[in-house]
Amino acid sequence: MAETSKQVSDSGPRKPPAAGKGRPKGATNKMTRTIKAAIEEAFTKVGGADYLAKMAVQQPAAFMTLLGKVLPTQMEHSNPDGSMKPSTIRIVAAAAPADVPSDS
Repeated sequence: MAETSKQVSDSGPRKPPAAGKGRPKGATNKMTRTIKAAIEEAFTKVGGADYLAKMAVQQPAAFMTLLGKVLPTQMEHSNPDGSMKPSTIRIVAAAAPADVPSDS
């Protein structure tokens, strides 16, 4: 009897032909783009930066929560002398000026 042998290459598990061809890294999906556009439109309609400044005075807790969510939690920087030694960053919330009218 003649022995037949077949060599099979072991290239790992088979992948579908379109594997790895998803959305490019960093691309947002359609729903995210739509929601962001709606938020930007609403922000413009209520007054933009002027509205945020007013809310910072009227609702400081909510404003600070917003800042905490949109500002980066870590920042890389160098000191004026070019070194990377630690430095202190101080964030101080100012009291509402007396001449700013309140809507309460």
